[in-house]
Amino acid sequence: MKVCGIDLKASNAILAVIEKKDDESVFIPLEIKKIALELNDEQKEMIQFYDNISGFLKVNLIDKVVIKKRAKKGNFSGGANTFKMEAGIQLNKVCEVSLLSSQAINSYEKKNDVLIPKEVKKYQEAAYLAAICS
Repeated sequence: MKVCGIDLKASNAILAVIEKKDDESVFIPLEIKKIALELNDEQKEMIQFYDNISGFLKVNLIDKVVIKKRAKKGNFSGGANTFKMEAGIQLNKVCEVSLLSSQAINSYEKKNDVLIPKEVKKYQEAAYLAAICS
């Protein structure tokens, strides 16, 4: 099963793909590491973002997407752009999408020996962790 972890930051959907086999997760380094949504108030930009995400999921044969949740209010709340990107991802017709809280990711990390592969870029770590926690 191929899982794509996504961390939404500012105007970028940061991607990390793993393949799960039994109890093992293998990171798959891909050329595309993020997909941007620049002008979120333009319909054509939203459609382009949706098409880019759907195309990425289809081409890479992704079975499941896991998005790291963002707070809806407070100091660490996500911006409007991230919630629009989340909606675009959830509407894809390629695979199922679920959301995972930061607390669940932190709990998983504490209970398991998580080693982040060298190929995972620093900015991809949250997306990678979301994928392996799925």
